[in-house]
Amino acid sequence: MERAALAPRGSCFAGIQKPISRTVGSNRLSPKIPQLGVPSKVSNRGFCRLVEESATTRQRKTSDLSCLALAELPLGLPDCLDADNSSLCKLQALVSEFESLVEPLDRVKRLLHYASFLASMSDLDRVSSNRVMGCTAQVWLSARMDACGRMRFSADSDSEITRGFCACLVHILDGAFPEEVLRMKTEDLGSLNIGLPGSTNSRANTWHNVLISMQKKTKAILMAREGKPLIEPFPSLVVNADGIHAKGSYAEAQAKFLSPDESKVNELVSVLRAKKIGIVAHFYMDPEVQGVLTAAQKQWPHIHISDSLVMADSAVKMAKSGCEFITVLGVDFMSENVRAILDQAGFEKVGVYRMSDERIGCSLADAAADPAYMHFLEEASTLPPSLHVVYINTALQTKAHSHEIVPTITCTSSNVVQTILQAFAQIPDLNVWYGPDSYMGANVVELLHQMASMTDEEIAQIHPKHDKNSVHALLHRLHYYKEGACIVHDLFGTEVVERIKEGYCDAFLTAHFEVPGEMFSLAMEAKRRGMGVVGSTKNILDFITERVKEALHRNVDDHLQFVLGTESGMVTSIVAAVRKLLASQESSANVNVEIVFPVSSDSVSRTESLPSSNGLSAGDLTSLSVVPGVAAGEGCSLHGGCASCPYMKMNSLTSLLRVCHLLPDKESILSPYVASRFDGHTPTGKSVADLGCEPILHMRHFQANGQLPETLVNHILSQR
Repeated sequence: MERAALAPRGSCFAGIQKPISRTVGSNRLSPKIPQLGVPSKVSNRGFCRLVEESATTRQRKTSDLSCLALAELPLGLPDCLDADNSSLCKLQALVSEFESLVEPLDRVKRLLHYASFLASMSDLDRVSSNRVMGCTAQVWLSARMDACGRMRFSADSDSEITRGFCACLVHILDGAFPEEVLRMKTEDLGSLNIGLPGSTNSRANTWHNVLISMQKKTKAILMAREGKPLIEPFPSLVVNADGIHAKGSYAEAQAKFLSPDESKVNELVSVLRAKKIGIVAHFYMDPEVQGVLTAAQKQWPHIHISDSLVMADSAVKMAKSGCEFITVLGVDFMSENVRAILDQAGFEKVGVYRMSDERIGCSLADAAADPAYMHFLEEASTLPPSLHVVYINTALQTKAHSHEIVPTITCTSSNVVQTILQAFAQIPDLNVWYGPDSYMGANVVELLHQMASMTDEEIAQIHPKHDKNSVHALLHRLHYYKEGACIVHDLFGTEVVERIKEGYCDAFLTAHFEVPGEMFSLAMEAKRRGMGVVGSTKNILDFITERVKEALHRNVDDHLQFVLGTESGMVTSIVAAVRKLLASQESSANVNVEIVFPVSSDSVSRTESLPSSNGLSAGDLTSLSVVPGVAAGEGCSLHGGCASCPYMKMNSLTSLLRVCHLLPDKESILSPYVASRFDGHTPTGKSVADLGCEPILHMRHFQANGQLPETLVNHILSQR
């Protein structure tokens, strides 16, 4: 039913009595009206009316006009009001209009009034496939291309404020050419700052997420019209109240172990209980192992799956609770850290065991042990005062030797930014040297450059002791090692990023801080509009569970899609957390949570011979299976994607059960499995175990108190 109310005098909808007129397309926003070719004598409000008058003249009595009618423009109008620029003019006019309303409440009132001009969508269009993800309210968007090749949009929401947002965006882009829709950037909408105090971010997210959904639908329509195949979807797992559903063979392989063999679970619990064994495991374990561990946790409390830092803390708690042995499922530096922290806590008699009689390496730990890294630190020692911020994912021996060359503090992917900012704030003229992960170092530098363009108020929200001047001043004093990378996160390269942009631009995007710059930038853009997270494995898990809680609280049917930008082993913990939340819900809403695995085409392995002498054809690709895991190289490549760590996969369920059954090891059968205890000394005669723990203890002090410890500060200042 059409609404008869008039828009406020002087607004861009002035004089309109029907649902918003459909107009022609636009280029992206230019910041100032004079650049648009608008005569200076035309006021903003007069300019708004001018835009609407030309649009209304072209509308006549139908919503879809002939191509000729759409192309015609009245003589004497500003140059910007041609077929390529009218959407641009309307966007600029809206910006000017809302900027003229000083009070946020007045902006909201104007937006609510605009909502009355948006035609309601039919129930046939208010379906899950038309839902816009990331909005607090329910938002639906449909799109089609008319006979003239212009895009036609309809939108609706169960929130009147959100309907106002949709009314403005439909007003701007309905009738635009596809390339014009795709050229518009989310930052072009930044000046449309509407909302009450405290809700600015959520309001801005609505603009951005509806625009991105418009662009995704436009791309799909263009590809269909041009006869191009749709982007091949990544494999995924869908979790809902009814169970787990796999899409694609890679996801099927992951899902197979989410409901583990009960006999294996019972066998493990029995031996753990009988021999007082605790288990600390990293999130990146093989899905079979994690599936059994997750199920066993319900019967034996001394099983903990986490990131590397918390593993050692959990081992201490288990020792305090009476565990006589700790089995470590991770790479060697993790078992070394567990051993050292237990010794520091007075539990030297608690046995610590690895899961392989071979070395379980780590590309990052190996990079920090390279002579080139020591040269990096020697350079740091020549530029006092200097602080070495070393990633926790390094060997204890590396930490000890580093600390002897340059004062050192460890960091995690979740606290690296705060550690560096606090160090700069606490020590004048400090030089910070970060390593060994080159991607994380580059991402921190990029983040600080972004901070330098923020307002003082925005910077203070990140760190209260910094402002634009201090951030600018520290940029040239932050150095990072450029020769180290995690082989897992190195997989998120250009191809994977491009496919995410094409097929998953409207999904929630998660990324570990160690990913390459392309993935980092994409995730940071998603984070700015409330659709992403960049950080540690725990940050990723927390982000996903919070979004699921919000969906359950809304108590409406929903589909949440998350792109998993880290090691695929994380899926077990994610699925377990999601299933727990879904099981506890009291509503009848049907909430689906989809976890997407970004697997590149280079991660495809043949499972049967194919008749091809010159590579694979497009038809061949559809008949290939994706094989998880990287043992012997199957299923993954270094060119982007399956994100499965070969070192972590050396921790098998068979090894775990064997080690547990052989404990206590009276005949020393398990001597190759014993975690290393460093009895050696540094070149200056200090204990490797003691000195290697100091950087970790410095970090713990910082986490507890928000300040670098005085002993570390004095160590740094003594370099002068």
